[in-house]
Amino acid sequence: MLITLVAVALLAFYVAWNLGANDVANAMGTSVGSKAVTLKQAIIIAGILEFTGAVLFGHEVTETLATKIANPALFTATPQIFVVGMVTVLISCGVWLQIATSRGLPVSSSHAVVGAIAGFSWVALGVGAIDWSSIGLISIGWVLTPLISGAIAALFYSQIKHWILDQPNQVVQLQEWIPWLSTLLLGIFGVIVLPSLTQPLTNFVIELGFNIPAYDIPLLTGAVAAVGLTIISWRQLGDLGEVEEKFPPQTQELPSIQNPKSKIQNPVERLFARFQLLSACFVAFAHGSNDVGNAIAPLAAIVYINRTGSVPTDGITIPIWILILGGAGIVGGLAVWGKKVIATIGENIIALQPSSGFCAELATATTILIASRLGLPVSTSHALVGGVVGIGLVQNINSIKFQTLKGIAAAWLITIPVSAVLSAAIFSIARILFL
Repeated sequence: MLITLVAVALLAFYVAWNLGANDVANAMGTSVGSKAVTLKQAIIIAGILEFTGAVLFGHEVTETLATKIANPALFTATPQIFVVGMVTVLISCGVWLQIATSRGLPVSSSHAVVGAIAGFSWVALGVGAIDWSSIGLISIGWVLTPLISGAIAALFYSQIKHWILDQPNQVVQLQEWIPWLSTLLLGIFGVIVLPSLTQPLTNFVIELGFNIPAYDIPLLTGAVAAVGLTIISWRQLGDLGEVEEKFPPQTQELPSIQNPKSKIQNPVERLFARFQLLSACFVAFAHGSNDVGNAIAPLAAIVYINRTGSVPTDGITIPIWILILGGAGIVGGLAVWGKKVIATIGENIIALQPSSGFCAELATATTILIASRLGLPVSTSHALVGGVVGIGLVQNINSIKFQTLKGIAAAWLITIPVSAVLSAAIFSIARILFL
C-alpha cells in the first residue's frame, strides 16, 4: 500500500504541475502581456503567492472535492473501486491539462476534474451515478462567464478611457480617480482574499471576549489598505510625473521604483501597472487556495481510505504534506511550462496596456464573485478571456485575434468530454487489471 500511496502522490504532483502551467496564467497573463512585469518576475511572484494560498487555505476546497462531487454513498461497499476511480481522475486530468498547455490553450482544471469523475462513475456504476444537474450548470457557465466578464471589463475600461486616458491632462485626472480605483481594487479582491487572511485575527479577538461580527476586521483592514494605497499612489504618481517632465520619453531614464526593462513610458500607465500587479497578486493567492483542490482532492480521499478503510462521506482532515505537495507542484509547473499559456492570454488575443489589463482582472474577479453568490460553477480562465475580449471590443474589434479565440473555445468545449472519455477508458483497463 505504501508503494501505491507514493505512486498516487506523484500523480497528484503531476496534475498540480500541469495545473500550475495552465491556470496560473489567469493571475499573471495580463500583467506580462501589458509589460507591467517580466515573465521571470511574474513566475517568482505567482509562485510565492500560489504556494502560500494552497498551503494555508487549500483545505476547504480539497475537502469539498474529495467528498461531494462523486456520491461517496454509492461506493461504501466497494472502497477499492473508488480508489481506482480517483487514480484515473488524476491520470486523465493530468494528461488533458498537459496537452492543452503544450498548445498554449487556457482550459478549466475544474471542468476536467468533473468530466473525469463523470467518466469513471459512468463505467463503474452506470449513467445514473452522474450528477447531470452539475454538468448542466457548468454548460451554462461556459456561455455566461465570458459574456458577463466581457461586459464588465468593457464597462470598466470605457470609463477609465473616457475620464482618464482620453483627457488632455491624464495625470491630474488620475490623481482625482486614485481613491476610487483603490477602493474598487481592494473592495473586489478584498471580498475574495481578506476574510480568509484575517480569519485567525478574528478568531483571536473573539477568544479575548469581543463578540464582533465576522466581517468587521476584513472591512477595517480593507479600509485601512485603501487609504494607504491611495496615499502611496499619489506620491508615486507625483514622482513619475516629475520624471516625465525632466526626461523626454525617447531618452527617458526610468526611476528606481520602476522595472528597468519596462517598455511603459506613460506615467499614468506605469501607475496602472502597479495597480495591476497588486490585483494579480490577489488572483494568484486566491487561485492557489481554490484550485489546488483539483489536484490533491483525489489523493486526500485515497489517503483517508487507506487510513480508515472506508470511503469519506463527510468532512475529512487534509494532512499538511498533501497541501505542500500540491503547492509545490503548482509552482514547479508554472516555472517550467507556464510561459505558453501566459503568452496566449497576455499577448495573443489583443495587445494590452496596464490600464486595460487592470480592467480585465477586475472584471474577472467581479464575475467570479457574482457566480459564487449565484452558485454557478465557473472557470477563471473563461472569465479572464472574456474580459480581455471585452477590452478589445472597446479599443477596436479589429485588434482581436479571432484565430486564437477559436482554438481557446474549442479547448473549452471538449474539456469535459475528453477528460470523461480518458477517465472511462483508463478506469475500464484498470478494473480489468486490478479489481
